[in-house]
Amino acid sequence: MTPLEVLKEYWGYDSFRPLQEDIINEALEGRDVLALLPTGGGKSVCFQIPAMLKEGITLVITPLIALMTDQVNQLQARGIKALAVHAGMGRKEADLTLNNACYGDFKFLYLSPERLTTSLFLNYIRRMNVAYIVVDEAHCISQWGYDFRPDYLKIGELRKLVDAPVIAVTATATPIVADDIMERLGFQEKNLLKSSFSRPNLSYVVRRTDDKAGQVLAVCGGVSGSGIIYVRSRAGAEELSAVLRNNGVSASFYHAGLGPYERSVRQQAWIRGETRVMVCTNAFGMGIDKPDVRFVVHYDIPDGPEAYFQEAGRAGRDGKRSWAVLLWNDSDVRRLRQISEVSFPSLEYIEDIYQKMHIFFEIPYENGEGRQLKLDFGEFCRHFKLQASPAFYAIRYIAREGHWSFTEDLEIKTRVGILVDRRAFYTMELPDPKMASVLEVLMRRYTGLFSGSVPIDEEDVAAACGITVPYLRQMLYQLSLEHIIKYIPADVADVLYLCHSRLYPGNLQLSPKRYGMLRDRSRERMEKMLEYASQDEECRPRVLLRYFGEEDAPGCGCCDVCLARSRKEKDFSEELVSFINERGGNYTLEDVNARFATLGEHERERMLETLRNLVDRGEVPIYQ
Repeated sequence: MTPLEVLKEYWGYDSFRPLQEDIINEALEGRDVLALLPTGGGKSVCFQIPAMLKEGITLVITPLIALMTDQVNQLQARGIKALAVHAGMGRKEADLTLNNACYGDFKFLYLSPERLTTSLFLNYIRRMNVAYIVVDEAHCISQWGYDFRPDYLKIGELRKLVDAPVIAVTATATPIVADDIMERLGFQEKNLLKSSFSRPNLSYVVRRTDDKAGQVLAVCGGVSGSGIIYVRSRAGAEELSAVLRNNGVSASFYHAGLGPYERSVRQQAWIRGETRVMVCTNAFGMGIDKPDVRFVVHYDIPDGPEAYFQEAGRAGRDGKRSWAVLLWNDSDVRRLRQISEVSFPSLEYIEDIYQKMHIFFEIPYENGEGRQLKLDFGEFCRHFKLQASPAFYAIRYIAREGHWSFTEDLEIKTRVGILVDRRAFYTMELPDPKMASVLEVLMRRYTGLFSGSVPIDEEDVAAACGITVPYLRQMLYQLSLEHIIKYIPADVADVLYLCHSRLYPGNLQLSPKRYGMLRDRSRERMEKMLEYASQDEECRPRVLLRYFGEEDAPGCGCCDVCLARSRKEKDFSEELVSFINERGGNYTLEDVNARFATLGEHERERMLETLRNLVDRGEVPIYQ
């Protein structure tokens, strides 16, 4: 089959998007390739089609468990065999999945990066026939990137074990980050394929306002169709969605503090159009393929251009006119600068948090390697009387240095085990007849229930039993009360994975030079974002595209700055023609400057540019 035939058969499309086919051909030729495509540019197809055309299994490394799960589900729905191994799995479940990947004729194995150097994975990888190594969100491997993950550095070690080409994809990489990605992934030769990040159908608008809720209601009233509103906090998401509903807008909220089932229900309602507007934190949006989002509003200024560009780019993927709106005021600027300060606590403080964490879990020196710890962050802070913000950023920094992995709001699946003897199982009297069908489905679909607890898919089991997920949970709870099963409900928790045993004080080896570099890069990104928001002289997309290395992008003609300039130029044109006609065509530049003496510097430049254009077109005579 050809790539186009695979695209038609499995994805139902008749043609590729720009650059997709070039990336696919590079991969099929066996060359390492880094693909830079904008959000919504179809990155997954660029590695999924080569994988389908080559014998063996493709490893897809991604840090986003929700995105991993979504892509596996989408592939399976197309009849393509795919698996995933991530931080939320126990050893037994991961062992079974890797065994299936090794011997089960699967085409894709999705992996979270911290799994790459586990003894379990290394035991299996030597026996796998690997077609490609795919690095999704490839900017995470670069120390210059906005979202560096030390676990990604393990991919370089993986290349020593696996002789397979690399396909690296990202939507957010500056030129320096792109070079760093290729170097760290050990490209045999540099091979960067980059699509323009320009989105001509997307109108960027910035509003400085103290009435953000009023502006949001104006957007919802002025733009038809579905939308996303990003806020910084969970409480903010809940409050703003309530304001919208109270004003007649169909809205819901979404953040990582909701349970997996509730998040899924809300997400699907929005995708189907039953909910018009989703008010959310940045936990929402990754991997969601909804092409008809008409507007994305940022209620708070993001930390940097990368996050903003990616999130704003979720509007208008169908190519129709859409809007990306950013709201800000002086309070936002102060808050963002405060966050920038607190997000880099001192190295001494960071090392103290490292030791306190081990004390909290009662882990002695030279112990703890490989332990996975469910962290109650609030309790940790209360125990040591810590301020939450610096403690949180210290935990994040230690993870960035590779001493542990830190996963926020990890979805932990419901686990079930059968406690009664298998021989007595069918003679039991159950309080509710539905319980029998629940137990039958569980035994039919899951192995190991009689020897321990295993993770289950609640939605799958509920659908097979013809009941709702809440009713299934009620059945499982009642069965546990009858001591028929062991029931561990699904949970969302922060999880720490210790990469090595506890070190003695002073041995963390935190580099002041590296710390300073990371802090400075973070502040540079923040200042670039503030510069974008506060300026009103240059085309919005041109400012963003220059940040990503596109130096000569033309003006878009449809952002708030371009539209304002167009209106001003029209006003200048009419006034200039009238003024010059009044003087019978005899005038000097001094006359013009005197007529427009009240203009500011930038407006004066626009006025003179308009005059030159009028002269060039012959609509007025040249000045004396």
